[in-house]
Amino acid sequence: MTALGKSAAQLSVLLQSGALDPRALAEETLDAIGRHPDQAIFISLTPERALAEAEAAAKRLREGRSLGFLDGVPIAWKDLFDLESLVTTAGSTVLAKNAPASADAAVVSALKAAGMVSVGRTNMSEFAFSGIGINPHYGTPQNPVSKDGARIPGGSSAGAGVAVATGLVPVAMGTDTGGSIRIPAAFNGIVGYKATRGRYCMHGVFPLAKSLDALGPLCRTVQDAIWVDAAMRGQAAPAIARKTLSGLSLVVPETVFFDGIEDGVAVAFEATVRRLEKAGAKIRRQAFPIFAEIFDLIAAKGPLVTAEAFALHRQRLADDDAAGMDPRVVARTRLGEKTAMADYIDILDTRERMIAAMAASVAQGDILVAPTLPHVAPLTAPLIADDELFFKMNGKTLRNTQIGNFLDWCGVSIPCGTGDAAMPVGCLLSGLPHTDEHLLSVALAAEEVIRG
Repeated sequence: MTALGKSAAQLSVLLQSGALDPRALAEETLDAIGRHPDQAIFISLTPERALAEAEAAAKRLREGRSLGFLDGVPIAWKDLFDLESLVTTAGSTVLAKNAPASADAAVVSALKAAGMVSVGRTNMSEFAFSGIGINPHYGTPQNPVSKDGARIPGGSSAGAGVAVATGLVPVAMGTDTGGSIRIPAAFNGIVGYKATRGRYCMHGVFPLAKSLDALGPLCRTVQDAIWVDAAMRGQAAPAIARKTLSGLSLVVPETVFFDGIEDGVAVAFEATVRRLEKAGAKIRRQAFPIFAEIFDLIAAKGPLVTAEAFALHRQRLADDDAAGMDPRVVARTRLGEKTAMADYIDILDTRERMIAAMAASVAQGDILVAPTLPHVAPLTAPLIADDELFFKMNGKTLRNTQIGNFLDWCGVSIPCGTGDAAMPVGCLLSGLPHTDEHLLSVALAAEEVIRG
């Protein structure tokens, strides 16, 4: 019996019942990763750690001392999370000279305490600065769904999305500054949960833009995301109750989200909305001028992410490290130098007002439902060859999801069918800041309907 391709919940049943040994699962996982034809999915593996953690889980389960649902379940980490004794390279080669981490990141420690088995770190866009997922240093993971040539995995949590979609691991941890969990989830046909910024401790996580950075898992089901969320917050078991769809208020935003949408994505999304309505949800379509105002603000004063990324990397860009970085990351980061301090403060002040205005424009308990992305995963080769096309596609790919980052939403992307070239389409459920429990309970109820 192979354990690959199973959800965390499915593996939990097997592990807790004794039908599957954690050591055998860890060995099978590491072997499958090593033999997989796409060696760009992972940057590094941690076999000694994985086998030691699996052995400890096996002993606990054998003695009836399970740490909970996730004991013995494998997990992979985006190359932004500190793992003790390893250098955190953030998808770059210029950090390889840094000292190894002296301790695990806080959330790594939390999931270790829940019994999860860390098998390695996944590839990503360098310094998390792209929604595409191309990496010139470690290679670009291939979207496993594509049948007509290499297509992008989405970024920046590129390897995380592909690792789960290929069935190599049931859970991979990502970060999300402008869509970097929800984008690869949608492109690869899996579930991605971006928590409200600040829900988890960020200690030991390499940043991109601290005003926007959020964490969350990429996994196979919403149930898996709920289990991982609880464990990341130190809970022995989740307290999320499944909502009923009957009478639930779902709001389809008419502004920005559908601009330039591919026909196949639109068809898949509208079919999803009809299924949700048939299941009893109340659908309301509403214009939100504030979404367009966000992009007007960006055009006038520059993106918040580039301003903060430049502040983080300004010394790196000024010395020899810049020559060893992806030129596209360098170019985009340098744009942040153009944002004056007065404009930066004005962006933050305007953002606060927009978050408050957004809260006033919807009813309590409303969940926004929209296409995660306006297009399916495009072919990789043209984006590698053409800088102008790359930046245009990167902007379009990040457009829908970055609205949620700017307004501090939580969000879950769930597969909802296919579009052009039979590639996955994602349905994005979003909630206002700090409504994660409500969002997850709705997503748990809606997942079966959304998947069709």
